[in-house]
Amino acid sequence: MSHPPETIERHTLSVLVDNEPGVLARVIGLFSGRGYNIDSLTVSEVSHEGRLSRITIVTTGTPMVIEQIKNQLDRLVPVHKVRDLTVEGTALERELAMVKVRGLGEARGEALRLAEAFRARVIDATRESFVFEITGKSDKIDQFAWLMEPLGLVEVARTGVVAISRGPEAM
Repeated sequence: MSHPPETIERHTLSVLVDNEPGVLARVIGLFSGRGYNIDSLTVSEVSHEGRLSRITIVTTGTPMVIEQIKNQLDRLVPVHKVRDLTVEGTALERELAMVKVRGLGEARGEALRLAEAFRARVIDATRESFVFEITGKSDKIDQFAWLMEPLGLVEVARTGVVAISRGPEAM
């Protein structure tokens, strides 16, 4: 009797770490060494006095793999706290992207109309191109880029996901 395959889930993990050389390499090494994929990774100092950084990782895997990732992250010495914002279900996620579009005439007008509908801002314009700034959930940015493709999409630069839990509690 065969077992049904376990579902692959997308999880957003928030990891509070010491802000010191080598910490990010150790966290990434944990993923690559075990063949786990990172879909998005953002890192920034969140407390200058406490020398703490927050790493936000979006990864996919079976529930068992996600649990292993969290446990292994928790065991790393520079890690203070690991939170699975997906399991908590109260997280707000955003991403910022800059989207460059080349276009003239009708395509140019259509790109501007779509940008307005998506609340993207023009941050640079030449006679032949625009650079739009757009923030929102990752799927919104995916959709915007997909719609810009036939209008002359040149390139997209994305920050990766940042996430924070709702409510009054700190991480």
